[in-house]
Amino acid sequence: MAWMLMAAPLTAQIALRADTVHTMTGDPIINGVVLIEGSTIADVGPADAVDIPDGATVYEGTVITPGLVDPRGTVGLSGIYNVDSDQDQLDTTAPMQPELRAIDAYNPQEELVAFLRDQGITTVHTGHGPGALISGQTATFKTTGETVDDASLSDISALSMTLGPAATQRFSSPGTRAKGAAMLRDMFLQAERYRDTPEDERERNLPMEVLVQVLDGEIPAFIQAHRSHDIMTALRLAEEFGFNLVLEGAAEAYLVTEEIAEADIPVVLHPPKIRPFGAAENAQLTTAGELHAAGIPVAIQSGYEAYVPKTRVVLFEAGVAAANGLPHEAALASITRTAADIIGQSDVIGTLEPGKHGDVVLYNGNPFEYVTNACTVVIEGEVVKEDGCS
Repeated sequence: MAWMLMAAPLTAQIALRADTVHTMTGDPIINGVVLIEGSTIADVGPADAVDIPDGATVYEGTVITPGLVDPRGTVGLSGIYNVDSDQDQLDTTAPMQPELRAIDAYNPQEELVAFLRDQGITTVHTGHGPGALISGQTATFKTTGETVDDASLSDISALSMTLGPAATQRFSSPGTRAKGAAMLRDMFLQAERYRDTPEDERERNLPMEVLVQVLDGEIPAFIQAHRSHDIMTALRLAEEFGFNLVLEGAAEAYLVTEEIAEADIPVVLHPPKIRPFGAAENAQLTTAGELHAAGIPVAIQSGYEAYVPKTRVVLFEAGVAAANGLPHEAALASITRTAADIIGQSDVIGTLEPGKHGDVVLYNGNPFEYVTNACTVVIEGEVVKEDGCS
């Protein structure tokens, strides 16, 4: 009998080389290389210090960044066609529905997901959007994969909440801000009693189970609050019940910067190009820079976009922030390192370091210039876009 020895298949190797590599762990590397083996980063450094193996596929361009992170949106629940059948981001049958799961509505094959991927966004923190006191859960996905299981980084990442007129205009109750705050406080008190009841004496209660996760610090509460007094209400709620708060939207954050900094609360800021009306009518282009200067962790979101094409692009929004007072590296961090940290995924994404996911974007120019293209996009070692950086 003849035996044939077969070599084990080699791990795919990709090398990306650029004039400037923003690792987001320190100063940019001039003439740098990122080496990916399999699904993770194997090495990062100057070109003369990184050994590119024979047979590796090499891509070259002008600038490299980590895969971009959208820290809050509704893409995948809100679809491109702007019709009821693909708008699952907000259920208006009740003002508080913490049991609604993003993973039960997210569509990884939504065209908008592919649109964002082509712009260099490799991770989205998405789910139920603003518009109710508690609209439901969020989750975190890579912008690739055929199924939810393929794409999911975290099946439940946060609980989405809203303070202000957006939480009162769709329901008979609450009708005022005070009523909304009272309803939330009562809900958290119910959750505390549920948590303190012995397990063998309580029946399953889906809303309470999620709220207990918030109270126990397992997931944060993302609270959209645009007006300064609504922001202060969010800070009071977090202090009273001891949960981890992330301020979302925060159009008037510049009015209460000291209070946010003192509370040590991160902000996932509205898109700088948000249309200034309603509760966000006082939004300023300079807010991201002011928050950063105050030492507040700030990331920039796409948010919920009511008009076509139904999503904003955080790369473009961060570029606007960079043009209005946010330092260049901080602007990049707002959609990479800081964004990943705020959504609890900094151990695997957000920076270019050995061992982290092989999520890398190669550009043919400054990423914040509109004429620049994300010409090569890699997600976990798989090239998902390849246009060439000529």
